[in-house]
Amino acid sequence: MGRRPNRGAAKASSPEIQARSVLQAINPRQPIAAQIYEQLRRAITSLSMLPSEALSEKELSLQLGVSRTPVREALIRLADEGLIDIFPQRGSFVAPIRLRDVEEAQFIRESLEVAVAKRLSAGCSSRFLAEVKSNLSDQEKAVSAEALDLFLELDEAFHRSFCEEAGLSKSWRVIQTVKLQMDRVRYLSLPDLGHLRALLVQHRSIVDAIESGDAELAGAAMALHLKEVLKTAQKLSEQRRDLVEH
Repeated sequence: MGRRPNRGAAKASSPEIQARSVLQAINPRQPIAAQIYEQLRRAITSLSMLPSEALSEKELSLQLGVSRTPVREALIRLADEGLIDIFPQRGSFVAPIRLRDVEEAQFIRESLEVAVAKRLSAGCSSRFLAEVKSNLSDQEKAVSAEALDLFLELDEAFHRSFCEEAGLSKSWRVIQTVKLQMDRVRYLSLPDLGHLRALLVQHRSIVDAIESGDAELAGAAMALHLKEVLKTAQKLSEQRRDLVEH
């Protein structure tokens, strides 16, 4: 059975204790600021670090054995992406989930991926269809085994493969950036197996529409699928007011 994300755990008593539990050693042979950014981004989007969690530049640099400069660079990048809030004289904190940001991110993602689905319906390789169907099979197995993190990885690969097949890898990089605002919502929905099964059905509908060559049907199926996050966000805004800013 897959590792279930920790949804309701209490916050650690200090940022040092919390950060130590989720951060890993830095590889000095790789860009340091980029590694710090990736680790913090992953911790925030997976809710290992919760909204309002303090991020001490000094403590992070001490724990990771690096200077404060790359830590500061990583925090500024995360702030630019809306994942942390930096307050002068107060410090840096994990940002709450902001519904307005989720809605805008969803709008951008839908605009791009609907266009990608329509393009693929005009022609895609047999290799792509075989690989994406294999991915769907793996998604079904992950849901059956309640391998939640694996399902999320497969979902990510599923959507990325569409942009790659369409020759639009830069579009996927744009989607990756904006969807950070959606990822925490997606992560919170993982334990709902009924929701995951519904997503799997939608994934199949998208592939079937593309294979049939119906551009309008493919676009509509993708749009319907990507709007699911808005329903989830609204539900969470009522159920998890500790995580969502109103």
